[in-house]
Amino acid sequence: MNKPVTQRNPTKIKPEPGTKGKPRTTRAQRQGSKKAITSPPEKNFRRRLLLICLEVSGLVITAVSAIIVLLGYSANRFSGTRFFTSLLPFAIGVLGLILVAAVLLIGWWKLRKWSQGRASLLSPILSISLALVIGWFVMQDQFAQAFGHFRTLVGGKQEAGRVTIAHQVYAAYRRHDSAQLQKLVNRAEEYNKVIEEAAAIFDIDPNLLQGVAATESSFLPRDSKDGGHGLFQITLVPKVVMERAATHLEVAKPSLLNPRHNAFIAAATLKYYLEEMNNDLFLGLLAYNIGPANGGLRFIMQQYGVTDFVTIQPYLQLLPRDYPIRVLSYSLAFRLWHKEGKLLAYEEGKNAIHIQRIGIPGLQTDF
Repeated sequence: MNKPVTQRNPTKIKPEPGTKGKPRTTRAQRQGSKKAITSPPEKNFRRRLLLICLEVSGLVITAVSAIIVLLGYSANRFSGTRFFTSLLPFAIGVLGLILVAAVLLIGWWKLRKWSQGRASLLSPILSISLALVIGWFVMQDQFAQAFGHFRTLVGGKQEAGRVTIAHQVYAAYRRHDSAQLQKLVNRAEEYNKVIEEAAAIFDIDPNLLQGVAATESSFLPRDSKDGGHGLFQITLVPKVVMERAATHLEVAKPSLLNPRHNAFIAAATLKYYLEEMNNDLFLGLLAYNIGPANGGLRFIMQQYGVTDFVTIQPYLQLLPRDYPIRVLSYSLAFRLWHKEGKLLAYEEGKNAIHIQRIGIPGLQTDF
């Protein structure tokens, strides 16, 4: 009979001296363990932190933009003071917005947990993609309308007054003769360099300073019958203004007949009155025009107990209450020329919305 074949014991690997029976590791295993020990854990932490920051940033941008749009359009749709037709529907809408936001956050959290097991980059990529889509929408004219409604909602009476005056500026621009505006723009080319220099020194929008020059002299420097001199028709200015202009011009006494000196004095004067009026653009321009006459604008406001441009107008009497509107309508023309390369007709097509998105120099909507 055949005897059953017995299996031979496999060859035993003798342990190396000093290992006390532990199995011997290969060279590749030893090198791999060494790399695992020496590789810094900070690398993975930084990568994870970067991905989380990108994801959170995208979500925050998307959420803030969506809130502005939804509240802006809701405020415009339900504007009014009636409880059942305006206030209550708006409050219900805000509650609904909160509930929807909560549901979306829960959904995003579940999506994030699902994506982490498949691709760690998926949720940050989705978040940034949403932010890019929102960014594209923000650049459109429709967002400017929603943002304007949102500012009115939050700003209340102050913002409503600003919007009312802004539309006076747009209406004044619309009434301008396009051929005359083009002449002003062409005539200003000779003085734009010195105006931009003065505007940069005193931190003023150059288009705003161009609007002042257009209103004062139509870019035809001369001496006027009421005592004005040069490009900006400088008359009496506070002593400190002349000192500031002289310091930046590095001269002992600026010359009103020098267009560069004249522009520096005008910029310093406007900056002075803007600071005096707490950077209220309309009041600053009005104070610039009134100057020290009748005690200056501050004295007039204190005398009648008014606080803004809207309430001061009835008390100006013979003083030029429309001066800020005229300046800003010209400033708007220069801004449009600078950005669009042409003077847009306000009433044509969708130009009105586009012009409002571009904004009035010194008063434009900031995103």
